[in-house]
Amino acid sequence: MKKSFLYTGGGDRGMTSLVGGLRVSKTHPRLDAYGTVDELNSFTGLLITEIGDNETVDLLQFVQHKLFAVGSSLATETEHTALKSASRITPENIRRLEESIDRIDGKLPKMTGFVLPGGSRSAALAHVCRTVCRRAERLICLLALESPVEENVLIFMNRLSDLLFIIARNECIREKGGEIIWDNACS
Repeated sequence: MKKSFLYTGGGDRGMTSLVGGLRVSKTHPRLDAYGTVDELNSFTGLLITEIGDNETVDLLQFVQHKLFAVGSSLATETEHTALKSASRITPENIRRLEESIDRIDGKLPKMTGFVLPGGSRSAALAHVCRTVCRRAERLICLLALESPVEENVLIFMNRLSDLLFIIARNECIREKGGEIIWDNACS
């Protein structure tokens, strides 16, 4: 029987290879950052299965492809290996997120308070994606303290969390007709 390419044994002792071949510990901040981006991509795939409109599905599939590029960028130690063009986030990629935020937000009612996650399955999943995105952003910022990180990666992740928040609001209103607003009297 032919051996699968999926396992090599190279990581059995807690080390892994970055793009370019440099070996690092699996506890390296770079792996936390791109591993969390991968987690976000997985949750985004789950969110797509719950979204009812094709325009948002197309947008989220674009996001998944860009998250793969972000992960590739973060997996490349640019001090030793040149970043591939496919691993770059461009100003146009960021602009697409911003234009989508503006378009969706322009259709929503004005916020009247702090929005609680939930209301519908798709809205709740969008909020899960938003919180994982924020964690990824924090880990990327932590990595940037010790290693070069493309500025557009940080900007993209920041805009993405805003986009996911707007998608959550839109999904809740579309499916339930309203949002769950935090009631400080419940405290």
